[in-house]
Amino acid sequence: MVARPSTSATRPHNRRQLIIEAAGQAFSERGYHAASMEEIAAAVGISAAALYRHFPNKYALFAECANVMADRLVAALAESPPGAALPDVLAALIRVTVAHRASGGLYRWEARYLERGDRLRLRAKFEHVVDRVTAMVGDEHPMPDARLRAVAALGAIGSITMHHTSMAQRRIEDLLRETALRVAATDPTAGPGSAHPAEPPAQPVPRTRRAEILAAAVPLFARDGFASVTNGQIAQAVGLAPSAIYRHYPGKVDILVAACLQAAGLLAQAVERSLSQAAGPRQAVTALTTAYVAYKFEHNELNSVAEAEIAGLPDHLKRPLISAQREHIALWEQQLRLAHPELDPRQARLLVHAGFGVVVEVGRALRWQNTPAHRDAVTALVLGALRCADPGRA
Repeated sequence: MVARPSTSATRPHNRRQLIIEAAGQAFSERGYHAASMEEIAAAVGISAAALYRHFPNKYALFAECANVMADRLVAALAESPPGAALPDVLAALIRVTVAHRASGGLYRWEARYLERGDRLRLRAKFEHVVDRVTAMVGDEHPMPDARLRAVAALGAIGSITMHHTSMAQRRIEDLLRETALRVAATDPTAGPGSAHPAEPPAQPVPRTRRAEILAAAVPLFARDGFASVTNGQIAQAVGLAPSAIYRHYPGKVDILVAACLQAAGLLAQAVERSLSQAAGPRQAVTALTTAYVAYKFEHNELNSVAEAEIAGLPDHLKRPLISAQREHIALWEQQLRLAHPELDPRQARLLVHAGFGVVVEVGRALRWQNTPAHRDAVTALVLGALRCADPGRA
């Protein structure tokens, strides 16, 4: 639930900004469709009617929220003096991201609900940031794939908007800066390759009508978003009458829950298989990373649905899925701390999420084209974030 700030009888001069911050947090935490204008108005301490005086509808507010973080990042770059060093520029980007972490994550999944023109304008702003960081990364570390390394460094920074790990802001900023710089200096061609092969569980073969419905729904959810897909579209994809869906699933949300459970099960299989032959903590971290990257590329649509839509589920359906996520992250934390005893639990958790952020952003940059070279490149960059890259090649 969005925290409600204190209010006074005097109308604040920055009310529009307060609305944007509250809305950004609501959209980030609950998703565009689940968050309501009434909820956002209550968080600011105003009536819904007062909110509509600032924004004519929810989409207008959402579009503005989606642009705020990009605009702040562009402004941080513009304020950096000419000739500023890469560490200083990354530090400026990190300060903005950490200061607005509660509302900064909505672009990652929710931006797909933007209309095409708004989506292209948002993309252009982020591209400007990537271009500037790419040039600096290439100058600082003249090795292959400067753009990929810049995207990975920004993915590590942006990961702070996707979790709630509590730590002093200065400590978060320092750790993210160190991590981003390490990723920027990591050679993407130095992945483990055949030394740590990963074979994620194969795509499930739908052998029942229920499984066929699930298999048809996942790509629709991934492309258009759960809220935009109808049972009629799913039924048409399977060759059924819409009413026939209800013989197998009580409602559309039950199809989404089945997708989330399938994603969690496949990931658990991949993790168990990867750790079974790890000889020690560092090898375990490498095995986890290799398996996770392979899973993300092999099951990208399914995984993106599970990650993007879980926030909008009712609490009683969401709870076991959140528990499974926490158990998965706890396993990474444990292995990373065994490999690096100097890390405390919160530092380890932040680094794990930074690694996940690298996977998401670099995977997107590579359009999730599932090739050994792409998987190795992402794996190398994640290991750089986790302090487990080959020290001779990072």
